[in-house]
Amino acid sequence: MTDVTATFVRLKLSLLRNGLRQSAGRRAAYIASAVLALLFAALQLLGLVLLRGHEHAASVVLPLTALLALGWAVMPLFFPSGDETLDPTRLVMLPLRAGPLVRALLAASLVGIGPLFTLCLVLGSVIALAHGGAGYATAVVAVPLTLLVCVALARAVAAANVRLLTSRKGRDLAVLSGLVIAVGAQVVNFGAQRLGEAGLGQLDPVADVLRWVPPASAIGAVDSMGEGAYGAGLLQLALSVGALALLIAVWARHLDRLMTSPDGSTLQAAGDGAARERTGAGGPARLLPGGRTGTVMERSLRYVWRDPKTKAAWVTSLAIGLIVPVFNALQGTGSIYFACFAAGMLGILMYNQFGQDTSAFWMVAMTISSTRDAYVELRARALALLVITLPYATLVTVLTTAMLGDWASLPEVLGLSFALLGAMLATGAWASARFPYSIPQEGYKNVAPGQSGLAAFAIFGGMVAAALLCLPVIVAAIWLHTSAGGEDWTWLLLPGGTAYGAAITVAGLRLAAPRTAARLPEILAAVSKG
Repeated sequence: MTDVTATFVRLKLSLLRNGLRQSAGRRAAYIASAVLALLFAALQLLGLVLLRGHEHAASVVLPLTALLALGWAVMPLFFPSGDETLDPTRLVMLPLRAGPLVRALLAASLVGIGPLFTLCLVLGSVIALAHGGAGYATAVVAVPLTLLVCVALARAVAAANVRLLTSRKGRDLAVLSGLVIAVGAQVVNFGAQRLGEAGLGQLDPVADVLRWVPPASAIGAVDSMGEGAYGAGLLQLALSVGALALLIAVWARHLDRLMTSPDGSTLQAAGDGAARERTGAGGPARLLPGGRTGTVMERSLRYVWRDPKTKAAWVTSLAIGLIVPVFNALQGTGSIYFACFAAGMLGILMYNQFGQDTSAFWMVAMTISSTRDAYVELRARALALLVITLPYATLVTVLTTAMLGDWASLPEVLGLSFALLGAMLATGAWASARFPYSIPQEGYKNVAPGQSGLAAFAIFGGMVAAALLCLPVIVAAIWLHTSAGGEDWTWLLLPGGTAYGAAITVAGLRLAAPRTAARLPEILAAVSKG
């Protein structure tokens, strides 16, 4: 057992060393990230040490420990390729039982920047809370116990989802990881602002709950033992020990299943595909219109669900379109007009419609032989976007209105949102034909090299044009608010803005259709560049 554990630790060190030998750029990036991570960990450690003796020290370190454990839990889902040893299927040919393999992998998992970063934060947490002989003695046990629970949690999640992490959907999650980090940063920023206004005492109820949730319960045991609550401290420590034992058992069970069971995912996928071929299209696709319009709409919606880059763009727009109005409303500084942000963010997705097809656009180009074909193609793509955008923009507007309590302005803001959406669909269709660019399928870049200026001009120029197209509705809204008795008629902006948005969309599609039909070779060359 000892030899197996030592072998796996040496294997982990070899993987790290060989990875750094691949290129000078990778070596520099790793060293820079390690230095920044350790510097941040040192600053966090210093800040936690300064909390020692503070009245609300436990209210800070307990949520921090829980947040740290949550990070370990989601890390394998969003960064499946960050550690080669996270994939236990690479070990299926080794003649090892699950028990020795779990111990070896657990020891190897303690090697790296992540465990060292976690150790610094856990050390700072126990230093902030420990006092008295019992507290210090418990801290000696709590530090390695917390670290082991975090590592075992990550390993158990990885083993349970290994088929997902090595599939296309796993790569989709990796593409969306940046969005999750961005949204999480907004949530943390909002929470920090609220704490700055209300004080750390607001975290006391949360800490009272988390002190009984592993692995934060191990840190809570340090505080309880220092206060003389030995029974509570022992129980909290036992909860973390039990959580570690449970995670190791779950991890070992999944490892045993992976090492002994055949992978039937390919057969299952083939069977499902055959079944779909036999039954034909079903589900929501049956609600789409017939002919070319329905086919193009279904293809566009499938891109949203299946293509990682398209999915990432949609989820980012959906999230930001909700975060901006809702967070501003929660902070008490919001305006109901921020709800138009949802329509604006989703309207951007109309730009560069052909770029998402990449080199496969040639199959679409083969079906466009006239201006009429181009118009139907663009109209169907716009309708596919509206299937999601219209109910979503309405939902965000209603939610923002409910949070602000300004129900009288709901029809007006909905009308403005629909007018803005129509203007962006119109300018997006024209920009797709006039300024197409390629979207690389690999990596995290959304624009092919050499086309960044073109993409920026298309998007920002189109947004300015859309804002100018919305001026009639905006001027009408201002006039109603400034004229005597005009506010009683602001509800007319809902049907007026909706009709205007629909009319400007049709006009934009008809303007873009002949340009699309005439520029098919140029569009194909541009979107196939990456």
